Amino acid sequence: MSRHSLQDLLTLMDCLRDPYNGCPWDLKQDFASIAPHTLEEVYEVIDAIERGDHGHLADELGDLVFQVVFYARLGKEAGLFDFDTIVDVITSKLLRRHPHVFPAATLASFGKVRTDHAEAVTANWEAIKAEERSGKQAGFSSALDDVPQALPAMLRAAKLQKRAANRRFDWPHVDGVFDKLAEEIAELQEARHSNDAAAVQDELGDVMFTMVNLARHLQVEPEQALRQANRKFEQRFRLLEQRIAADGLAMENVDTDQLEQYWQQVKQSTARLP
Repeated sequence: MSRHSLQDLLTLMDCLRDPYNGCPWDLKQDFASIAPHTLEEVYEVIDAIERGDHGHLADELGDLVFQVVFYARLGKEAGLFDFDTIVDVITSKLLRRHPHVFPAATLASFGKVRTDHAEAVTANWEAIKAEERSGKQAGFSSALDDVPQALPAMLRAAKLQKRAANRRFDWPHVDGVFDKLAEEIAELQEARHSNDAAAVQDELGDVMFTMVNLARHLQVEPEQALRQANRKFEQRFRLLEQRIAADGLAMENVDTDQLEQYWQQVKQSTARLP
């Protein structure tokens, strides 16, 4: 049995958007309506990776590729771009951003020179991206230009902080971040005692922003760390519910001290959870 090709997928997309015989749902979509589905597909890919579900990863990646094909079709219909344009733009950009692999920014120049220093590669990558950003902006260019507003808040905080750090706006050592975190927590406590809801929200935001900075200094991905904490809590809480039910009790009838005892038992039995 022959396997389908990328061209088959592009043709399928053309059929779905055919004004006479296409799919009514697909014909109703536009860039804005598809965007939430794209975000959902990205998270499903990440979820499959984190769960080690490689059996379904190809399927989830296929859903994500289809999103790109859909955007390409919409762009073609609007006379903006097509799939070939997308491929050309990303290929050109990657060739330009990897001079240590493609010194002439062409595929033909591969293998002519090699750089094995990861630090130098990273620094050069950031410099090239900064140059690209400055070329897109008329007049003053900020290091924070083109950090998408639509990014999840935690991911956007990490990107903003990384951009600022590239301009040497950063703590020289992680101890400074711990000190800043203690300062922000103290300010949050002060706001809480003042009963000022707006101040509490503002100070809590500062605490969370500093936590993202701490994660960067500790070389931890904050989103990944929080997702892991979510999974651990969910597993433990489900086990807590099961143990209480097995003892013939209802959670709403278990007092605080008993809940704490159950919780500590669960934590001890799941100490090795990832």
